[in-house]
Amino acid sequence: MTQGIDVSFYAIIDEDYVGAHDLGTCASELVRAGASTIQYRAKNLPSKKFLLRALTLEGAISGSGVPLIINDRTDIALLSGASGVHLGREDVPVEKAREILGPNRIIGVTVHGVEDALNAELEGADYLGVGSIFPTSTKRNVPLIGLAGLKDIKASVKIPVVAIGGLTLETIAQVVKAGADGLAFISELWRGGEIGKRAREIRAAIDSVRKG
Repeated sequence: MTQGIDVSFYAIIDEDYVGAHDLGTCASELVRAGASTIQYRAKNLPSKKFLLRALTLEGAISGSGVPLIINDRTDIALLSGASGVHLGREDVPVEKAREILGPNRIIGVTVHGVEDALNAELEGADYLGVGSIFPTSTKRNVPLIGLAGLKDIKASVKIPVVAIGGLTLETIAQVVKAGADGLAFISELWRGGEIGKRAREIRAAIDSVRKG
């Protein structure tokens, strides 16, 4: 299991929001703004295009110390040289992903309840993506677990817990106080069209809450 993952500001680059933006530039701006982990999410891309874009992202942030996590696709994570993969419960099992990626890559798992969380930790996940915390348009038909569900999961596991789903600048304090080790943002990053500016605001808000 990988140790020492900084998930405090977990920035998700989602193809549904990228539009005309340059992927490499977006990733570089996120790193400069203080994102601690970057995930690439591309639900509808063909495999070849997915891989090429993942390679672009990995090249853009290589040497920064910020890990690139690939959503769902263990094969793309391996071929692109990314730091790891984030798995849904319907994706490749954690133990199989570990066989493919080896002991030093990061594996995150989406969970929606305490039983899910305990199972994922037992299987060897390095961190958990917990949600949805608030209503979100990014994922359909996802259970809404709220802040109470987040607290329950956090109390049940020892690995880092990343809150996801509908997080905004205004809800950061609530989520941190509920125990989240990390906060994941998708649509909030793209609000206003200036991803670097928005990311700096998010980073500053997270740090302010953490400091008291």
